[in-house]
Amino acid sequence: MPPTSRPLRKLGFLTIGLFDEADPRRGHESTLEIIELGERLGFDSAWLRHRHLQYGISSPVAVLAAASQRTRRIELGTAVIPLGWENPLRLAEDLATVDLLSGGRLNPGISVGPPMHYDRVKYALYPDTGEAEDFGYGRVERLLDFVRGKPATDFSGVEGFEVFSDRVQPHSPGLGSRLWYGGGSLSSARWAGEHGMNFLTSSVVKAEGTDEPADFAEVQLSHIRAFRAHHPDGEAARVSQGLVVIPTDSATPEQRAKYEKYAAQRTPRTTSPQGPARLLFAPDLVGTTEEIAERLLAHAAFREVDEVAFALPFTFEHEDYVQILTDMATRLGPALGWRPKV
Repeated sequence: MPPTSRPLRKLGFLTIGLFDEADPRRGHESTLEIIELGERLGFDSAWLRHRHLQYGISSPVAVLAAASQRTRRIELGTAVIPLGWENPLRLAEDLATVDLLSGGRLNPGISVGPPMHYDRVKYALYPDTGEAEDFGYGRVERLLDFVRGKPATDFSGVEGFEVFSDRVQPHSPGLGSRLWYGGGSLSSARWAGEHGMNFLTSSVVKAEGTDEPADFAEVQLSHIRAFRAHHPDGEAARVSQGLVVIPTDSATPEQRAKYEKYAAQRTPRTTSPQGPARLLFAPDLVGTTEEIAERLLAHAAFREVDEVAFALPFTFEHEDYVQILTDMATRLGPALGWRPKV
């Protein structure tokens, strides 16, 4: 391993939890089974994506509550909950409840911005306040305050037979230090650092400040360094990288062909920044452990982190995820310096 690369300390995976509209229970059960498999294989963490009005998990906190009762060690995260769909006070209650049920294993990842297709959903989501809602960082600050135990009201005490608290209940000590911000811009990286959060950086970043061709790894590296430069913990501040990684060591010829086709269909979007926001996508990494490890160890941003949550592709079958996770835990992880927690 090159001397400037950090040995991989925490290995996690991320899934969207797709399901068939005709049988949604089966898809949710598959996700729970994958999390259980991840624990058996020694993964450090399992993360759920968040989808609304789609055929993916819309309530990851509820699914992770179920996962907390079927596992004992693996950390459980969200990557990420878009706060535009949430009431920060109510979400703080749910997060604290699940964290306590899990024994302090919850790692909530969040982001800000208007909900997707907001003009089409705002009257269902915020029928009376749709035009007044603020989807900026203030929404995160409210959640941080509530999770960290700051007062939510000026009233507490006894009223008749009822006892009231001035802060969110239950309160889960330690949860406030396990909140992650999912950011793809330089400003979000700085903001997350200034507010003492952990930082999730994925396979999508914004190529800002120039119309010139941009290198994904270098842009992501600049975000990681900006985050740590503004964080009280400096170089020790936690960053997790979330590239799409598909090892093929034990895959069948049919699986390898499917994986390669999937990546090839997505490759054109990685060649240049996309759209007005200049979104830059990382190529999916498909290949043997040796091939993927070589590419990761040469990746400027990967060399700055010691935690990852490799993203599983959206559209594969349960048995494909079993093969991919098994190769990650038994071959790729150890090749990157990681050791399973079993």
